[in-house]
Amino acid sequence: MDAEQTAPVIPKVTPLQQMIASCTGAILTSLMVTPLDVVKIRLQVQNNPYPKRRCFLYCNGLMDHLYFCDEGSNKAWYKKPGRFRGTLDAFLKIIRNEGIKSLWSGLPPTLVMAVPATVIYFTCYDQLSSFLKSKVENETYVPIFAGIVARLGAVTVISPLELIRTKMQSKALSYKELHLFVRQKLSHDGWISLWRGWSPTVMRDVPFSAMYWYNFEVFKKWLCKNSDKYEPTFGINFTAGAMSGSIASIATLPFDVVKTQKQTKLWRYENSKDVGLHTLPTSTWDIMKQIVAKHGVSGLFAGLIPRLIKVAPACAIMVSTYEFGKSFFHKQNLKKQELHTSGCIDLK
Repeated sequence: MDAEQTAPVIPKVTPLQQMIASCTGAILTSLMVTPLDVVKIRLQVQNNPYPKRRCFLYCNGLMDHLYFCDEGSNKAWYKKPGRFRGTLDAFLKIIRNEGIKSLWSGLPPTLVMAVPATVIYFTCYDQLSSFLKSKVENETYVPIFAGIVARLGAVTVISPLELIRTKMQSKALSYKELHLFVRQKLSHDGWISLWRGWSPTVMRDVPFSAMYWYNFEVFKKWLCKNSDKYEPTFGINFTAGAMSGSIASIATLPFDVVKTQKQTKLWRYENSKDVGLHTLPTSTWDIMKQIVAKHGVSGLFAGLIPRLIKVAPACAIMVSTYEFGKSFFHKQNLKKQELHTSGCIDLK
């Protein structure tokens, strides 16, 4: 067979390159979305101050973090006084009075948790998706299955780290004390205790992931078709990411509300003087029934607008940056292949 008749092997983006692209996306998303949540929390605090020994949930669209008000000496969003008239006023006053770096309060723990979780998630999704597409004829439902498996893996790996990080944040602990805490928890509650909160997280994140990736692929193809583009551009990926993220956010919001309730109420219960006097509902279904009984069905969709404001741009920035990174590495691999091929021809 002649060399001209041989189909060229198109170089694929390697797992390491996918990891670098997803890492870059996670960092960029955290940098751009964190100020929105800092301002939102500062506005909430001035209207409803957090009392001592209370906690609140911080989420920037990539990760959730539980913060404690009595350990807040370096947490600018509730340490400083408010008196903001609105979102823009809060941005301007925080920058003028506290410095622009205050807009990124809480960024370090976000990066520590979000970067490894995002790297695992996106790399696993791409690898599994490519494998399945090479094995099946109908690729329609591949994003759903790949998204489910990738998210299950990421949540399972990160859950114990999140528990340990939350414990370190609630009280200053040395590494020796932290090691003792983990040992005591394992001896009293077993290994399964390290994955507390895994169930509501999975019930929220796995359906989100399945819907997100399926809709992302559908919207991406539709936008390419209507724009007469053979390959999706940065703008197409950004738009598809925002649209699919919005749909998935609305559909999975009840589980997000349950997860928030479970994390915050359980911590307050364990750190109160009334431990053992009250029964705290821990199952997702029981918490849902409690919310509906108290606030109605609308209570399951509390915080819809703030969630959309955070999650939609976070999804858009993350996936468009990730796809841009993969495209960059793909072009670099093509150049290397062309140089290698031309070198072989010159040698012949």
